[in-house]
Amino acid sequence: LRCRCGTMQGADPVPEEAEEKRINDEYKIWKKNTPFLYDLVVTHALEWPSLSIQWLPDKQTPAGKDYSIHRLILGTHTSDAEQNYLMIGTVCLPCEDTEIDARKYDDTTQEFGGYGGQGGKIEIVQKINHDGEVNRARYMPQNPCLIATKTVSSDVFVFDYTKHPSKPTNDGVCSPLIILHGHTKEGYGLSWNHCLEGHLLSASDDKCVCYWNVNAATQTTRTMDPLVTFRGHDSVVEDVSWHFRHENVFASVGDDRKLMIWDTRSGDRPSQTVDAHSAEINCVSFNPFSDSILATGSADHTAGLWDMRNLRAKLHSFESHQDEVFQVQWAPFSETILASCSADRRVNVWDLSKVGEEQSPDDTEDGPPELLFIHGGHTSKVSDFSWNPHDAWVIASVAEDNILQVWQMAENIYNDDDENADEVADGDLE
Repeated sequence: LRCRCGTMQGADPVPEEAEEKRINDEYKIWKKNTPFLYDLVVTHALEWPSLSIQWLPDKQTPAGKDYSIHRLILGTHTSDAEQNYLMIGTVCLPCEDTEIDARKYDDTTQEFGGYGGQGGKIEIVQKINHDGEVNRARYMPQNPCLIATKTVSSDVFVFDYTKHPSKPTNDGVCSPLIILHGHTKEGYGLSWNHCLEGHLLSASDDKCVCYWNVNAATQTTRTMDPLVTFRGHDSVVEDVSWHFRHENVFASVGDDRKLMIWDTRSGDRPSQTVDAHSAEINCVSFNPFSDSILATGSADHTAGLWDMRNLRAKLHSFESHQDEVFQVQWAPFSETILASCSADRRVNVWDLSKVGEEQSPDDTEDGPPELLFIHGGHTSKVSDFSWNPHDAWVIASVAEDNILQVWQMAENIYNDDDENADEVADGDLE
């Protein structure tokens, strides 16, 4: 079972002060190197940590301005009896042709890449009362106004954020559009079907995957039981993911270390099962460009690459993280780019096309050839991240210490045409 707070699982006991000093020293080095490694970094301190983050699919470009406005879905994980919220935030990002001085650093905002008066502004614009912390929040692709949330209770909520005011009511009452019953415990996994509007999967600590069609909800019936409950795992089901192209196919992973492929036409038992990792599996994600490729992330510190046509052999193991992997997500603009976040405070970006490339001894010390980039801006466990659907290479990530970062690695890192990339990196980095 994943641990989202406290000390790092599996790590040697380190005196707290020494560990804190090491993390702070690493962060100072990262901050000094940031102008050379990034085209953009925006840091925002949330009032409470968010366990979940996702870009909404809209983008606005105000006339005559050098920035565009994007929106994020966030949640809260408060302490004691403090009210929790489902939240919408806005982020201003520079237009592609905007001249950015990446070496300009403002210590007060911790923001790199100055551009106009709207430089990297992040603002929470809507708070919706939520019962308990938001374990995960995801919008429906066909109707982004509808957001499903995993709660600390066994229920799954569906909200229409357009039906709520920007400021929450003072009474703290949580008023979802639909309440989905079926689980007996909380969980994290949540996935909307990309082909069938309103079809939602949820994974839970109760060892089950529940499947609903929220379109069946009516004005008079706001609660729903699942169409099907899938039982195959022997332990907590950590995550679930619909296939992007096949409306009946989904994958699930759990603490029993198994990856399962399901077909909703074949009843409530998995069509394929494989022992996928040497420890609990926390996440699974299908490649949006492929009919058969998917990725998993595990407490064994690795991410796995799989071909659904032959699950007997793992295609590749991505190895660099120093603690359990919480989330894996494919880039929306390239079939070979995958990112993963971990309890080791890092977000790693991988390029499958570089697997097996020859390396110099110096490069080997930095990691395998497919490890394209390590984002080291967080000083606490990274709970979730999201690729921006419009601006390539822009990622938003949230960590347990309340920090939200929006960042974009420097173009010379992913653009192989730039012959000076190595010179810049070697000559300037600490």
